[in-house]
Amino acid sequence: MSGRLENRCAIVTGGAGGIGQAVCERFSEEGAKVVAIDITANALVPGAQYLACDITGEAEIADAVSRIGEQWERLDILVNAAGIEIEKTVEETTLEEWNRVLAVNVTGTFLVSKYCLPLLRRSAHASIVNLGSYDGFIADPSLAAYCASKGAVHALTRAMACDHGSEGIRVNAVCPGFVDTPMLESFLGTPINSPKVRSRVEQMHPTRTIGTPQDIAGLVLWLASDEARYASGQLWIIDGGLTAQVQQMRS
Repeated sequence: MSGRLENRCAIVTGGAGGIGQAVCERFSEEGAKVVAIDITANALVPGAQYLACDITGEAEIADAVSRIGEQWERLDILVNAAGIEIEKTVEETTLEEWNRVLAVNVTGTFLVSKYCLPLLRRSAHASIVNLGSYDGFIADPSLAAYCASKGAVHALTRAMACDHGSEGIRVNAVCPGFVDTPMLESFLGTPINSPKVRSRVEQMHPTRTIGTPQDIAGLVLWLASDEARYASGQLWIIDGGLTAQVQQMRS
């Protein structure tokens, strides 16, 4: 590895999840000190310090960031990767379910960013990377709350980039398509390793591939590094070309 993040300090929410864990591992390989925040108990996060925290609770987040601030004098990178989805239409979704999806995906991103900003201002390399989704641009069936939440994350990303760019803080969103994670299997309702299912999903993409958490981590790494110093306020779709094609012309 190149050591692009040598001695950088990073927080990754959802660090025990598929994409979040891949980001933690890649950051650690590149020399960063990493705290993985996740609600999952006893999570194994290679290369990172693990901190159990519910990102939807303001007091809990404020306390967690305060403790990290006592450990580090600054924060260089924040990755808001925590996210959940439910597979329901608007009519099928209860208010409780709607509020939970928005709480984790949007409010969690807002709260963690809010309390990390003072530490990020102390960095000469500050970068926030939010996890959006191609579902914030187009929609998959029966993902109403999830699609709404990711559209909100995209808008919040642009607003934060405008508000904090003059403070030396870049803000971008990575917007994955189909990625081989438990969330994708939940959406499909079947294991992705089934040859028939995998082949069907791969054929949807111009690249004839499904993304891996490591694919997403590579783009997050670039946005977090100085190589992306001029990149801010953008929504970076990484989906194997899925949204580039005219859907009716799929072969």
